[in-house]
Amino acid sequence: MDALICQPVGADGSLWHLTPADHALVAAKSRSNRLRFAIMLLFFRDRGRFPRAANEVSMATIAALAGALGVPLPPEPLAFDASDRTIERQRAEIRALFGFRQVTTADAAELRAWLRDQAVVQSRDHDRLTMELEARCRGLRIEPPTPDRVTRIVRSAVRAYEDRFAATIYARLLPEVRSRLDALLHPAPRRSDDGADEPSPAGARAFLNFLRGDPGRASLDSVMQELERLQAIREVGLPADLFVDALPHELELYRQRVAVQPPSDLRRLPEAARLTWLAAFVHLRGRALTDSLVELLVETVHAIGARAERRIEQQVINEIRKVSGKNNLLFEIANASLAHPDGTVREVVFPVAGEQTLRDLVREWQSGPMYRKSLRTTIRNSYVGHYRRMVPKLLDALEFRSNNSIHRPVIEALELVKRHAAGRQHYFPTEEVVPIEGVVRSLWRDAVFDVDGQGRQRVNRLTYEICMLEALRDRLRSKEVWVVGANRYRNPDDDLPADFAEKRESHYAALGLPLDCERLIAGIQQEMRAALSQLDAGLPQNPHVKITARRGGWITVTPLQARPEPENVEALKAEVSATWPMTGLLDIIKEADLRLNPFWRHYV
Repeated sequence: MDALICQPVGADGSLWHLTPADHALVAAKSRSNRLRFAIMLLFFRDRGRFPRAANEVSMATIAALAGALGVPLPPEPLAFDASDRTIERQRAEIRALFGFRQVTTADAAELRAWLRDQAVVQSRDHDRLTMELEARCRGLRIEPPTPDRVTRIVRSAVRAYEDRFAATIYARLLPEVRSRLDALLHPAPRRSDDGADEPSPAGARAFLNFLRGDPGRASLDSVMQELERLQAIREVGLPADLFVDALPHELELYRQRVAVQPPSDLRRLPEAARLTWLAAFVHLRGRALTDSLVELLVETVHAIGARAERRIEQQVINEIRKVSGKNNLLFEIANASLAHPDGTVREVVFPVAGEQTLRDLVREWQSGPMYRKSLRTTIRNSYVGHYRRMVPKLLDALEFRSNNSIHRPVIEALELVKRHAAGRQHYFPTEEVVPIEGVVRSLWRDAVFDVDGQGRQRVNRLTYEICMLEALRDRLRSKEVWVVGANRYRNPDDDLPADFAEKRESHYAALGLPLDCERLIAGIQQEMRAALSQLDAGLPQNPHVKITARRGGWITVTPLQARPEPENVEALKAEVSATWPMTGLLDIIKEADLRLNPFWRHYV
């Protein structure tokens, strides 16, 4: 007999079908049991388990299978209750057909150990772990346990993994480090005038709340506060290899837990778990603070130059009046001078051009050098008068390195500046080798050198510091210079897996990229040409975009009107505001997500 084909309902989208041997088994059943037996048979073949509820099989599939078998549709949803002796007998027959057996207590223990050792390290999501367990059972040809038992196995495996991981990390922590981690959950002691520690006042917040603070906008106060946080993180003294065998997403889950939980809740955790979570927070918070300080340094250097440029540009605009018709004016002055070669400027040139016009011409010609000189002066005054108070501390707190010898002058310039940051001398000592190429850009070339009282050419120390900071900013943004202990500004060599060279083909295949660089470049060029062609063809027909004649063609875009919020979102916001004033919907969603994360569900 031909195979009976039904609708595509397999887990992988494949067709369910009855082979001749399957049809013989189905035909041997009573007419009232054939449909249910066929569904259990096909379901087990596809997923390695029996259906647990009627809604796991669609009505369309049941109708197609009933038509293929020539049996009527049941008036009520099919029941797959294991307590039915007929169903249990049919299940045993299907298990034997596929070579499966029921799970035992020993099997459950082995599955729990397998999840703990192989699957939990990749994910704490209970649904994903359940799928992993069922796939493992199919591989072992074991019928998976009941849903309640699977849930218990998954939770037990997660808990066992967490306990083992916490015990490993706890054992690596020295007693004094454990004490310093626990101290984060309590208020910091006050210092008396004689330097002794005093009890904190009642109601004082835990020191952990200070470490969780945000830096805010780039300013002297924010830099000093971030430096204080980083110093406190480093004083904890975590071992450098504490999390050498931990995956990044694991530590991030711990960090998220500590970031949102009140210190009082953290204090109630078991000691090993509490210190492991705090250690992960301190480890990642130190990297985040390092990134934050680098960002503040980059923003500060940019702010010095940007503010100076805006100020000088406004001054130049106010002072300089552009003189029009300079070419015609030049010919008129030339004709008048040739007609009266023996006359004076006041008698011959001024009547043609005008004294004020000539003054405007001179000032316009001088605007280029004047602009550069004024810009340098403004940047230097801003740096010396305000920003320099935080730069030496930033440079002392951060350790910069470079893997490229081309950018070694920037590192040498940085070391030179740090050596003399606390000094008050106007110039660098004559015995110092001051790198210029790759550090001092053209704007500063004629300003960084001075002549001292003995007629010697010297390098101005403060001006050179500005040049070094600008060069350092550019190298940090391009990752030619990196920072020890940072994450975003980490060593670029760490961006690739350690085995990238050995497994180059598999890594390229995972990225969907060709090994041949010419093919890669050709593909990118083709994508760019297609995108530009689409832009060129669609831009003239877009009613919201116009190309103006201003300065050779500016593109102006009409702002789109904001779409109205859905009614249910507005109602939800109103309810949240009424129940918890001054609390946003986004805060509620974020808090709910963090609290419902399966990673810590068994601790709550």
